[in-house]
Amino acid sequence: MILDATGIYYQQLNETVRASDDAEVTINNLCGQRYIACGSKARHFTLNGTPGNGLGQYMDGATVEVFGNCQEAVGDTMNHGEIIIHGNCGDACGYGMRGGRILIEGNVGYRAGIHMKAYMDHYPVIVVGGTAGSFLGEYLAGGLIAVLGKGANGAYPARFFCGTGMHGGKIVLRCDEAPSGLPRQVLVREMTDEDRAEVLPHVKAYCEHFGGDADEILSERFYVLTPNPAAGYKQLYTFE
Repeated sequence: MILDATGIYYQQLNETVRASDDAEVTINNLCGQRYIACGSKARHFTLNGTPGNGLGQYMDGATVEVFGNCQEAVGDTMNHGEIIIHGNCGDACGYGMRGGRILIEGNVGYRAGIHMKAYMDHYPVIVVGGTAGSFLGEYLAGGLIAVLGKGANGAYPARFFCGTGMHGGKIVLRCDEAPSGLPRQVLVREMTDEDRAEVLPHVKAYCEHFGGDADEILSERFYVLTPNPAAGYKQLYTFE
């Protein structure tokens, strides 16, 4: 299926996609149409333009590749699958994300990974090639967020209040010096070989789509943020 989204209301566009059994869906000239690929399972979406809010909400196994920038709430409550963004992404990317992977070539806005969580074999991952806005990983309960800091020249690649309320998961940041001024719920240390092995397959996937060498990227200095068990809300959540 190949669709031209020019002048089509988002509801009509989504109804057309849902009515089709095609496994491959291409949508051209997107300009803010919302909720593309929501709840989708075994389908592959190629999106050209700028999809609107809620791209891939509740997605459960589909692959979405966007050639352009994205608006807010990409991958909201996503269960499984992959979203690949050849551009930048807006706020609240991965809100409540429960599984799957989001790869962002450029930058991401505020509150990326807010309320992300992991349980048993469900493990969500967000990789940001550039930098992130404030409140990165807010209330993070599980999963992995990696910010590669491309274009930051070794500076801290996030804004304010990184990891606020964090009680699970891991945030990996490429920067020359340890982040300072973090909330008391957050511990910071240099990346270990074990951390590097965990991040490597996701950085390789990033490089396969956007270029670069994963080993070269991971040879740079990275810092890892983890929850401080003495100053958080860990006792309120289920852990393996």
